[in-house]
Amino acid sequence: MLSIRLGAGIGASLLALAVAAPSSASNRPGFGQATLTGFAALPAATFVSASDPSGSLLGTAPINGITPPFADQPLQGFSGVLRNSDGTFDGLSDNGYGNKANSADFVLRIQRIAPDFKRHTVDVVGGINLTDPNGFVPFPLTRPDRVLTGSDFDVESFVRLADGSYWMGDEFGPYLLHFDRAGRLLQAPIPTPDVRAPENPAGNPNLPSSKGFESLALSPDGRTLYPLLEGTVAGDTPGSLRLFEFDLASGAYTGKRLTYQLDDPALATTDAIAVDNNRFLVIERDNGQGDAAKVKKVYLVDKRDGQLRKTLVADLLNLANPRGIAGFGDPFRFPFVTIEAVVILDDSTLGVLNDNNFPFSSGRTAGQPDNDEFITIRLTDRLHADRRILPRT
Repeated sequence: MLSIRLGAGIGASLLALAVAAPSSASNRPGFGQATLTGFAALPAATFVSASDPSGSLLGTAPINGITPPFADQPLQGFSGVLRNSDGTFDGLSDNGYGNKANSADFVLRIQRIAPDFKRHTVDVVGGINLTDPNGFVPFPLTRPDRVLTGSDFDVESFVRLADGSYWMGDEFGPYLLHFDRAGRLLQAPIPTPDVRAPENPAGNPNLPSSKGFESLALSPDGRTLYPLLEGTVAGDTPGSLRLFEFDLASGAYTGKRLTYQLDDPALATTDAIAVDNNRFLVIERDNGQGDAAKVKKVYLVDKRDGQLRKTLVADLLNLANPRGIAGFGDPFRFPFVTIEAVVILDDSTLGVLNDNNFPFSSGRTAGQPDNDEFITIRLTDRLHADRRILPRT
């Protein structure tokens, strides 16, 4: 989620290095122009029926034609996506309205969605709220019923284990969070070694706000988590992002680390998923939207030489659209400020979703809140992905 102040305001093991030297930013030759193959959209003003009121801290002035507060919870955009076996997807909504101060009445939730690429629509078919009924969170929560809100955590990335439980990456700690299949927290939040965000109760921050674990990848064997920071830790090389290794069997960080180097320090990463034991797909983007959007890219990142070297696989602002899917021109642009979710659909097809920062972002049409768009794109080359992460056929 883009941090907005209203009115003012990723098996082979990693190199056994406590701190790895920053990778060079040199990129390998890229794939060719990717092609748009599917489009579906969920209207911006979509709400969870019969839920709690939300948006009371946004004021009462219209924002992109939407007037808060809201009688129900908005679905919000998606900061992570997981493929289900039945054709549906789990989408993770983040902290709500952009920061801790304005999101106390936004309930953290996993939404289950069903895109229909023939009709260009998305149906919401279920979802679960995130809760802490057993009191694992050691600091005070917003709600006495221990339903988690956007003032408690900013969940931005997630993976699902074979047992159905979810691990999530948070930005406020940044923390790793473990939930069961029903959304109940299973243990205390796990802090990040030597990294603290401004929202961390421990104090002494060395990471900018909203720059925590925007990305979290799971190794194909399901044994290792790879959380990636969105921002640079104070004292690190500008534009360098720490990629950690977390062992699920021991429940602890291994102390091994690599560095992802942004193309420019002003950019950010917004999702990372495993392709195999050595490679990831990573989204890198700028802060622009609409015509101002210049960098919205998906990289294939390889760590086999001890550095995270990048190969461009898709420029999301330059997708071929020879069939004019959904009435869009050729090339097709995905011009959103926050594009935060990528999923592998087959060995040469990806799904990509935006976070619409409801009601703030207006990258598709100026003055109108962005819909949640789900696109599928075909790459010019195969990924040669690990078979364990591809759909079973």
